[in-house]
Amino acid sequence: MKKLLLVLAIGTFAACNNETAADAANKIDSTANAASKAIDSTAKAADSTVKAVADSATKVVDSLKK
Repeated sequence: MKKLLLVLAIGTFAACNNETAADAANKIDSTANAASKAIDSTAKAADSTVKAVADSATKVVDSLKK
């Protein structure tokens, strides 16, 4: 009886899980690409902020020199 329940449970799981390995790989790839884009966007924003702060500091120093 336990073997029958195990077989039915595995069959039910397999029937409900129609996702193939290729579909899973595509989901992983798309998630990785989205994460990579988010990281790149954050890095660009940080670089832009650092550049703006550096430019501002340079202007302040230059105005103090005059």
